[in-house]
Amino acid sequence: MASAATPIAPSSELERLFAIQRTAFESERYPDHAKRQDLLRRMLTLTLAHEQEWVDAIAADFGHRSAHETRLAECYVVAAAARQALTHLAQWMKPRRVRTPLHLQPARAYLLRQPVGVVGVISPWNYPLQLALAPAIAALAAGNRVLLKPSELTPALAALMAQKMRAYFSEDELAVVPGDASVGHAFTTMRFDHLFFTGSTAVGRLVARAAAENLTPVTLELGGKSPALFDADADFAAAAPRLMAGKLLNAGQTCIAPDYALVPAARRESFVEAVSAAAAALYPAIAGNDDYTAIVNERHFRRLRRLVDDARQKGAEVITLSPPREMLAEGARKFPPTLVVGANESMAVMQEEIFGPVLPIETYDTVDEAITRINARPRPLAFYYFGNNAARRRRVLEQTIAGGVTVNDTMWHFAHEGLPFGGIGASGMGAYHGERGFQTFTMEKPVFIQPRFAATGLLAPPYGARFERVLWLLRKLNIG
Repeated sequence: MASAATPIAPSSELERLFAIQRTAFESERYPDHAKRQDLLRRMLTLTLAHEQEWVDAIAADFGHRSAHETRLAECYVVAAAARQALTHLAQWMKPRRVRTPLHLQPARAYLLRQPVGVVGVISPWNYPLQLALAPAIAALAAGNRVLLKPSELTPALAALMAQKMRAYFSEDELAVVPGDASVGHAFTTMRFDHLFFTGSTAVGRLVARAAAENLTPVTLELGGKSPALFDADADFAAAAPRLMAGKLLNAGQTCIAPDYALVPAARRESFVEAVSAAAAALYPAIAGNDDYTAIVNERHFRRLRRLVDDARQKGAEVITLSPPREMLAEGARKFPPTLVVGANESMAVMQEEIFGPVLPIETYDTVDEAITRINARPRPLAFYYFGNNAARRRRVLEQTIAGGVTVNDTMWHFAHEGLPFGGIGASGMGAYHGERGFQTFTMEKPVFIQPRFAATGLLAPPYGARFERVLWLLRKLNIG
């Protein structure tokens, strides 16, 4: 097992690596297709060849992490991103022709897709491999150099990642900078050509503020309270297992996990029964169940307890969905699936992103009431709609704003590499995945090629009757 990550002095190693990558980029501003493919193949091999080591390191950081969840949500997702980039890279790199309007012909125009330079990636603890390597894949595909700062809350994974990267990549291609919060702060102040951050909204504001000092473009992948709206005709038997599978993946420590459920008031009891049965089928036990992931640390475990206690004290019905008298080993940090029935705005559980296996349940009387309630809150990273009425679904999707949507399931829009993934407002800015990720780390430079003989000279000084006739003609043709 890799040892815990050691903080790196921001003024020494970080600046050294940044300088190396800046120099390397200046010497190779447009890596060709073969070079980029080589980088992507190395990333794919790195991911797959060391799968068990990733599983073990993440489990050590969490106390317990389902090996199946790590293999699926970390290794498989990263490998899929690398394969997608390898398949489509040649097409993504092609200059994009832009049609030239009549009054500028016979000139030609196109967009040249250039790498921006040195990219910084700050990754979180909840999916510490996937959310580090997927943005890095996009940046490498676009032809950039990458510095990666993993979370200090997953030190075993950070140390392993740093070790493996040194074996597969040179420092001037991709390097890992492990360390504590002070290293993270120093990282945000570097003059990157693009800074990519995944984490909380609160820290995202600090990252954006620090990047603004250098006018560094940023992509912020944040979180928020992603609603799951159940329409009056929703099939609870089909919907409940899908809702709880998304809610309980990684014990709810997922930025796009359904954060709360909005249910028709008349169907509340049947909904509670359906999700209770679904949770029991997915996780018949908590203690000793290798499928159920632990909370990452004691601080977050206590935070979840406080949220539930606060809701109970303010009148909510709290239902713990785990077998009675089930005992957990000391320090196991496995928080049981928990329903908060009758949640309202006064409760902390409806004011904060939960990031755990706690599901508040609100009721509504009309779809318009539910839409109003969702829109009164900060814009979420994800939105989930369960129902079969096409007209109401269209109305809900048109009248709400969210980073991404899955209908009649949860989270699968994230897995579609052809769909951009990103937030809006409090849930982030910018997007990545697939070609959109390539574009995020690319400068589309407009290029206009003027031939020797061009009519545009007719609009040059000295101005007079000729200029007026040409301008009149442009207006008549509706092209100016």
